[in-house]
Amino acid sequence: MKVPVSWLRDYIREPFDADDIAHRLTMAGTEVAGIERIGSSWEGVNVGLVIDVRPHPNADRLRLVTVDTGSGRNEVVCGAPNVSTGQKIAYARIGACLVDGHTGQPATLKPAKIRGVVSEGMVCSEKELGLSDDHEGIIVLPDDAPLGVPLSEYMGETILDLEVTPNRPDMLSVIGVACETAALLGVSPVIPEPEFHGEGESIDHLVDVLVEAPDLCLRYAASLIRGITIKESPDWLKTRLINAGMRPINNVVDATNYVMLEYGQPLHAFDFNNVAGHRIVVRRANEGALFTTLDGIERKLSSDMLMICDGKGPVAIAGVMGGSNSEVTPDTAEVLLESASFLPASVHFTSSRLGLTSAASQRFERGLSPHLALKALKRATSLIAELAGGVPVQGVIDKTPGLKAATLIPVKLSRINGLLGADYSREEIIDTLKLLGCEVSTGSSQNDINVKPPYWRSDINIEPDVVEEVARIRGYDTIPLNMLDKAIPNQTPNPILGLKRHLRHTLTGLGFNEIQSWAMTSTVMLKKVLNQAELKTWPLHLKKPMTVEQECLRTSLRPYLVASLASNRRFDDGAIRLFELGAVYLPRQNDLPEEPQMLAGIIASPWIKEHWGIKPEKPDFFTLKGIVEGLLASVGVEAEYLPSADSGFKPGVQAAIMMGGVQLGVLGELHPQVCREMDINESAFLFELDINRLLPYTLVERSYCPVPRYPAVLRDIALVVEDSVTHSMVMEILGSYPLIADVVLFDIYTGKPVPEGSKSMAYRLTFLSDKKTLTDQAVDKVLEQVLSRLEKQLGATLRR
Repeated sequence: MKVPVSWLRDYIREPFDADDIAHRLTMAGTEVAGIERIGSSWEGVNVGLVIDVRPHPNADRLRLVTVDTGSGRNEVVCGAPNVSTGQKIAYARIGACLVDGHTGQPATLKPAKIRGVVSEGMVCSEKELGLSDDHEGIIVLPDDAPLGVPLSEYMGETILDLEVTPNRPDMLSVIGVACETAALLGVSPVIPEPEFHGEGESIDHLVDVLVEAPDLCLRYAASLIRGITIKESPDWLKTRLINAGMRPINNVVDATNYVMLEYGQPLHAFDFNNVAGHRIVVRRANEGALFTTLDGIERKLSSDMLMICDGKGPVAIAGVMGGSNSEVTPDTAEVLLESASFLPASVHFTSSRLGLTSAASQRFERGLSPHLALKALKRATSLIAELAGGVPVQGVIDKTPGLKAATLIPVKLSRINGLLGADYSREEIIDTLKLLGCEVSTGSSQNDINVKPPYWRSDINIEPDVVEEVARIRGYDTIPLNMLDKAIPNQTPNPILGLKRHLRHTLTGLGFNEIQSWAMTSTVMLKKVLNQAELKTWPLHLKKPMTVEQECLRTSLRPYLVASLASNRRFDDGAIRLFELGAVYLPRQNDLPEEPQMLAGIIASPWIKEHWGIKPEKPDFFTLKGIVEGLLASVGVEAEYLPSADSGFKPGVQAAIMMGGVQLGVLGELHPQVCREMDINESAFLFELDINRLLPYTLVERSYCPVPRYPAVLRDIALVVEDSVTHSMVMEILGSYPLIADVVLFDIYTGKPVPEGSKSMAYRLTFLSDKKTLTDQAVDKVLEQVLSRLEKQLGATLRR
């Protein structure tokens, strides 16, 4: 928001310094990003008077202009077509620094002989002063411009460039900034009450307004001005608009923009003769309807968008932009002026969906007070009548389906000092609130007050808002530094946060990179990567999604993780190791969704990069299984890996991660169909872990064993078992013997002489006791028991 300081002075009569105000505003929460000083480079440029204009003796398009500078007369060669006797102009003497009209670069004005005549200076255009790119004619100043005065004093301006936060729509108006500035200075602003004088018929007999969507339109006010003439705006108005960052168009449109900048309330002017039936209907759009906006673009509407319509159809997109079918043209003689208040979420949705942003939508999205609408309407009506020579009809239309009376906010004075750690008196607090425009009344006790915020402050709604205002205006630097008067309470650690932190640290140590994706996805994406069981739990859909790609809440971390692999592979042919930690959202009937914390990771080749003496290796199922085993071992969990049937993975190359009969997750190679759907032309391996289910197994108290004092005994055995027997089934038996400290499966063999339908599994068993040295006899005895049990339970025989 660009705010000319001269405009602020219209409402603050006490003198102030622009740099001081910039500092105060920044310290109060509204950053002044920059200060622009127009005219600071105009040294040597003064207000002059054209005394005489004569033809150039040697050039048809040039003229000789005699200029009275207030201290003498000089002759200037000028080619501007609009120069004439009696004009007040901007005269630059020799040595002045101007903008070169041809190159656009700063240049020092030097004596010059033009077609045989010496030019003693220059009569300036806007471009030569750096005001605009207009170089067609000279600047013509008002007749009351003081002769000989430096132009920087007469036309100079200081402009504050504010970075307005989303919660302060009032700071998108000059009056709002003036009220804030006055409060920081400790003075009262002077804000005139807008009024206009209507004539003739009442507007109620001429215009019919119907609000069919009261949930989206909180207030709709309108006035009618007849007999106007569309023309160029006066210089003072154009200058203020330009300094505030807006382009002048014509007197009517400029007046609405001026009032929008002044009050922060957007307005729109319709050509009344193009409003069919002289009727306005505020309703939702028809699904799929087409509408051409002021920028000449045809836009497709949806039924969620709010429209301003006449007796035939739409004439404006509510809060965003008007239509080309009702815009003000040079032939317009009557304008219907709209000033309304729309639901911020509705304007934001429409603006985002159409990809159309305007100065109006930026203000409506922040939540303007509905009380602004009528004040801005009266001000704009009066200004248009003044600038365009029209006459307003009597009265205004004011529909208020969503207008609410300002509520009193009960505030305890002790609460203010308690939250701020300050010791402000009752009078200091009340005086501060009154400076902001609040009405303050006494509550049930001396410690209680009731605060009514000013109409332009829609962001003050609850007691903490009032506390913040006191701190801002009094100054954060006035709050004393005090030691805490109580001990800091003990903080209870959150186990799941600690577990997530550990898993994140471990995976990054293994060379993984973390991604963070949207919590929203699409059903199309989910169908590509999830198994059929998960698809039966249909995701929660958003009522008003921003895009079709974000139409529902994710039920798995897989979609974006797999998509990230595909995206990264397009730019990198090296190893890809990605993981994500986050919540998924599982619908529950008649209840809020379950939100378990999940961990998912994915890897793709090469696992080991090529190096001298080392060949690159591709990852496989066991590479991923080793990563998961190491990850779980780091939190003291030793899981089982059982067969699974997840359709998102390749059959036979996947496993369920189990612990105590509870499935913690799944791992495996992505199904070829999933890879094709996601444009992945290689094998990829993915794992998922439910952090909530894993957590209880990580909280078990860990025990530590000393380094073995006695030697271990090794035995190798080869078991012949049926193909249906798995390694985990064998491990369940071997792991039940205390003397077997370690088991390694080092070979699996099929083929002769092993019978068909069977396989040979070779194990290396480590026997160890922490109490004595084991003898061969003791080990053989245990081994006989093991082999006997394996034969009974699994039908295993010893391969000889």
